[in-house]
Formats: sequence, C-alpha cells, structure tokens
Amino acid sequence: MPEGDTIYRAARALQKALGGKVVTACETGLATLASVNDDSPLVGRTVEKVEARGKWCLIFFSGDLILLTHMLMSGSWHIYRTGEKWWQPKNRMRVAITCGDYQAVAFNVPIAEFHTARSLARNSQIPKLGPFILADEFSVEVGVEALRRRAASYPTDEIAVVLLNQRVLAGLGNVYKSEVAFVAGVNPFRPMNTIMEREMFAMVEASHKFMKANVLDGSGDAIVTYTGNRRTTHSMDMSDRLWVYGREGKECRRCGTNIMMRKQGDQARSTYWCPNCQPWRAAEEPQDKGHVAS
Repeated sequence: MPEGDTIYRAARALQKALGGKVVTACETGLATLASVNDDSPLVGRTVEKVEARGKWCLIFFSGDLILLTHMLMSGSWHIYRTGEKWWQPKNRMRVAITCGDYQAVAFNVPIAEFHTARSLARNSQIPKLGPFILADEFSVEVGVEALRRRAASYPTDEIAVVLLNQRVLAGLGNVYKSEVAFVAGVNPFRPMNTIMEREMFAMVEASHKFMKANVLDGSGDAIVTYTGNRRTTHSMDMSDRLWVYGREGKECRRCGTNIMMRKQGDQARSTYWCPNCQPWRAAEEPQDKGHVAS
C-alpha cells in the first residue's frame, strides 16, 4: 500500500512534469469528475502546484479548482510523454491530464474528487490531518507534541495504532509503523499511557529519518517516477532492507529471536515485532537505534 513517501514522490514528479503549465487535454472515466469538467473545463487552466498531504495528493489549478486523489491499496499516478503508450489498460484510467509534452494518468485511484478551496476546507479528512512528516515545516518536536496530545486524550490507544492514525501523524503506513516501533525498542501493543517521552522522541525521529531517506532519489531536476522498495536498514542488500516487517518467523537481525506477527486494531493490520528487542516494559536506558537508510 502506498505510504506517505510514495505520495510525496508522486506529487514531486507531477509538479516537475505539469507545474506551471497549461492543461491542453483532460479525459476521465469517472462521472463525478466528468460532470465538473463539463461545467468548468480543465483545458486552459494552469497547474499552479502539486503537493502531498499525508497520503493525499492535491493538484491545484488556476481558477480555484483542486483535484484531490487517494491511492488506497492499488492506485498510482503515471507520467508519460504525450502520445506514449500507457503501461496499463485504458479501463483502469480514472483521469488523464495533458500539459503539452507531458501527460499524467491516474490508474485504479479509488478516490478522485474536484474541490474548490472552500469545499476542501469543509472536507472531513484533509483539514483534520496531523502534521505531515515530510512537510518542510515538520520537526521532531512537532511530532512528539502530537503524540503527547493523543496520549492525553486517548491513553489506552495502542502505540502502533496511533502511528497509523493520520489525524495524529500524517504519512506513516503499515510498513513504517512496525519498523519505527522496532528501532525505538517499543512494543507495538503498549497503550499510550505507558509510552515514555524519550520513546516518543525516538519514534518520531526514526519516522522522519526513514521517510526522508526514502525520498532522496528524485530530488534533482529529473522526473523520477519509481525508486524501488523502501529501506529502513543500512544494508545495501535489498533482501535485508527491513528490520521486521514481513519477516514473521525469521530471526531478528539484532538478537536472533524469531520475529512475530499479529493482527492489530479495528482494521486488523499486520504488526511485526521482536519480543526480545521490544519488551512490554520500557528499558531503563535508550536502546541502539540502528542505522537509517542512506
């Protein structure tokens, strides 16, 4: 499932391809988008900016029109030279936006909506997002304060469920949730009222470093649309790219104990952890945080 780093990279690539350019063609297979496009055509508008907010991608057009998309489990944005053959069949296309030489196509995107600034402000999800970990203004202190507030209001919430809650911290997904808890030495099932201040700092710091490290590719002028699987370990071997996620029954890379997995939360998401490195009770001293991918 796309996480915040995936959406950030997609928005960055879309900005490079379309930003500042005039829309020359628009096609959609969604009736709701087609209706808006018929009444307020996209053609002739300028793409003012593209940005990511947590797991949402927003494309801002001149004349107060915003395309909001969420990829959920299977959606993706592709960028092509205009006229280039698509990698997926047309029946999976949800919207295609052409700006001169470049064309951006959203495939299998389950949520795609046009908004004005006013309707976006009324949207039930976007205004309520927590601080986005990859935002320029994000800091570890801001993230820790968000966890403090959640602990005060919902003391029995399990920490891994909180890490997935986009209204607390925006951007983390199921992979990072398990990896961040492991690196911080925090048992993912502990309630918030047991989480120590230093553990909050360790988890937010790891979240920020991991996600920043996984968006380094594509930070130059070139339009990069794919950068491979994310990494949280320092290993260059892609088979060793993650600490615990997806490794149930395999030996912990630190201590050799078998990694465990259990479904967690209302959505029954898979959580992976090492019972030795992530004990139920917090250690007296901070554990080694390992190495962030570089």
